[in-house]
Amino acid sequence: MSEATQMLKARWAGLRPREQALVAGAVVLVGLAIVWMLALAPAIKTLRTSEVQRRTLDAQLQRMQGLQAQAQALQSQPKQGFEEAMRLLEASVRERLGTTARMVATGDRVTLTLAGAAPDALAQWLTQARVNARALPGEAHLTRNASGKWDGTLVLTLPAR
Repeated sequence: MSEATQMLKARWAGLRPREQALVAGAVVLVGLAIVWMLALAPAIKTLRTSEVQRRTLDAQLQRMQGLQAQAQALQSQPKQGFEEAMRLLEASVRERLGTTARMVATGDRVTLTLAGAAPDALAQWLTQARVNARALPGEAHLTRNASGKWDGTLVLTLPAR
């Protein structure tokens, strides 16, 4: 290493003052470019994108807090038996889906067969089934028909007997 250093010093001494100034300027310029690329540019980029990231994280936090409130509300509800859950589920099918749905219960699973169910009605029914009857969707085999309505089957799991 000292040999290489001595060669550089000898080469430096052999340059004219104007060439030494140009080489020194080039070294400073390369050093500034390296400092910019490694230290300043990433920090400035992070600073520029921080507001967007903060808004995104705030929105995620609000969604998570809403889900937490829903979970706490569900946990605070009194426990209900299988028969009560089944009764609530049947009532909600009649009320929200009417003749577009047929329900068959097997053990703690309920299969709902849909034929032309409106998307809004299905979404409202799913929310009502989850909250009131504590039915959890397990499988869904749904397709949208030409009129934009849902056909297919939905399998739900009810609370244990």
